[in-house]
Amino acid sequence: MSNDRTAKAAESLRTLPGDETRQILWRFADRFDLQMLAQSARAVARGPVARLVAEGERNSHAWTARKASLLRAFDETGLTAAFLDPEHGGFIAGPKNLALALVAFELSWVDAGAATCCLAGHLALAPVAARGTPEQRDAWLRRSAPPQPGENRPPARGAFVLTEPLPYAGVETAMLGGKVRIAEWREGGEPILHVEKRGRFITNMDFATFVTAAVESADPRIKGSCMILLEDTDPGVFDRGAPAKKLVHQLSSTTDPVFDLRVPASRIIGGYRIKRGALVPRYSHSEIIEAVFRRARVTVALMTAAKLLSAVEPIIRYHRARFRGGGTAPGTPRHDFGLQLKEDTLHRLVDVWATGEAAASLGFAAARLFDELDPLERRKDEVFAARGIEDPLAQFRALMKLEKEAVEFLELDALPESRRDRARHAALAADPLVQFAWRESLASVLCPACKLWNTGHGATMMREAVSLMSGYGISEDCPGFLGHKWMDAQLEATYEGPEAVQRRQLTLTMATGLFLAQLRLWITGLRRIAGEKPGTGACTLASAMELWLWTLRHLRDASDAHGDELYNSARQGVTFPMADALCWLLAARCQILDVLELETRGPANAVVAEAMPGLLNFLTDICHVQAARAAGETGRICAELVYGYQRHRDGPAVSGLEEFARLRVKLDGCLTGARLAKDRAAAALTTVMIPETPDYPA
Repeated sequence: MSNDRTAKAAESLRTLPGDETRQILWRFADRFDLQMLAQSARAVARGPVARLVAEGERNSHAWTARKASLLRAFDETGLTAAFLDPEHGGFIAGPKNLALALVAFELSWVDAGAATCCLAGHLALAPVAARGTPEQRDAWLRRSAPPQPGENRPPARGAFVLTEPLPYAGVETAMLGGKVRIAEWREGGEPILHVEKRGRFITNMDFATFVTAAVESADPRIKGSCMILLEDTDPGVFDRGAPAKKLVHQLSSTTDPVFDLRVPASRIIGGYRIKRGALVPRYSHSEIIEAVFRRARVTVALMTAAKLLSAVEPIIRYHRARFRGGGTAPGTPRHDFGLQLKEDTLHRLVDVWATGEAAASLGFAAARLFDELDPLERRKDEVFAARGIEDPLAQFRALMKLEKEAVEFLELDALPESRRDRARHAALAADPLVQFAWRESLASVLCPACKLWNTGHGATMMREAVSLMSGYGISEDCPGFLGHKWMDAQLEATYEGPEAVQRRQLTLTMATGLFLAQLRLWITGLRRIAGEKPGTGACTLASAMELWLWTLRHLRDASDAHGDELYNSARQGVTFPMADALCWLLAARCQILDVLELETRGPANAVVAEAMPGLLNFLTDICHVQAARAAGETGRICAELVYGYQRHRDGPAVSGLEEFARLRVKLDGCLTGARLAKDRAAAALTTVMIPETPDYPA
């Protein structure tokens, strides 16, 4: 080993990143309330949840008394109330997206079924919180809080009932079999509704006391669709249904319920109007689920990210101990390093770790963005209401007119303070509609991107993690429950819309002028980072973004060999791969920005600062590794799309594509150093200290 490599090893990772590091990376080092919430979720995950998994409770489809004990644990540790505002019995004021993301991450570190069980209750309340009337919010949110001292009542528990047996679970959220009719409407009185709904694959139904159900009108006196609140005490049938025979997430309750109930029209979420003798819900079911899913998808994305990062320690422990007890002597390389003597195992684990870091960075960035967006959205609604702009299409058009101002703000904001027009910058920064517009355009990309990439590519990398445990990985007693996590990841990829749904949304949102303006500014910013921190892979990523942007422009203008246009909604063989490529780029960028945040703020934290050089070197190296992988995927996809729709000739079809060829060569050249970074990261895995025993049972 050369002196240079020895020096690098001496500055490498000492221990696995701890809480203080994660708090800086994910921007909650100054939020004591979130730190305590994360610790509470961890205590439940690595205590009651881990014991249930270790003792075989996942082996049953039924909702058992032991599984039900988790509900009490959620109540007692504050997880049930994490979604609620203080006036409704919660303890966190303001937006809750990052808070719920941390709960999802900590619970899924051990078992995502338990995370789903906890978070599904919040999902049931989300339609009420997002679009409910003041009376609905006050009633159902308050009742869902655990009882306070002196109260003698059980908390209300909810389920979100959207999907139907049409014929399979989660196939199409726009097609509703659930119907609502007017059963009784007396003169001057409130209409009484008859609701029929058959749910499919519904979480929390074994213990839900109310549901938020999506239904559509089967009566000419009711217009459109809506979501409606149903309670187990309403007159009629509230049948919880038979358990779904899941292979995964067995610590959550899942059944196929049936409802046939009579309820007052005041249960329509968001209320209704009477127009020309007909009842018109203020919000359709699709408007409500869009408001809900665009936030809830982020927490699901982080479930898979947690799985990947939780796999690192068990794999290292397994590799090092692989040959101990088999006649090897302590002090020999085979005894001390085991499978870590093989470069293949080290490099593959680096890929798993880098993917986990990038997935977490992307997911938490999306959660923080929604925390910024939520108050601005309320302010936007107030402004539009004052102007009489209530129709969603009219609001969309009004926001589109602000695109120029939003781009102007972003360009000014990217300049050094000494070079910007301060007065103009301040005016645009104070305009709530401008601030909402650019964040909305970004959130509309980050939300489907993190759901698509984290759960899709994350599931693939969980298979890689399991394979690194050899046959142990698919055994029930595998440390870290990796086999369970691999299977669970398959379900998470379909939650709240399968991968095609996320790709479809991305093809619309990633091509807007406001998002592309942000992407161009990111390229400039990454070039600046590359000049200051070349080891991050920022140069590689900037070049990959340039190639992606050129390809998008080309595809929107070009035709295939038959003269048919390439970029349109029907040609998903074009649009979907471009969405996939963008996800790789977004995740790698978020990962780089997190490491820069650690470099900036880490020295001020005594715990982090002590081991900062090695920690920063390692995280920088896996940034470089991930940026190179993202660039490789982007280059492959773009080349296939640019060249692949032209007829084959004797030589490459480069006529008119010289600029693409130049950008592709430039991108390939930017990969310099990526494999050296991977070698250093792999070497760090052989020396990093890990706890002697796992922190939760096998």
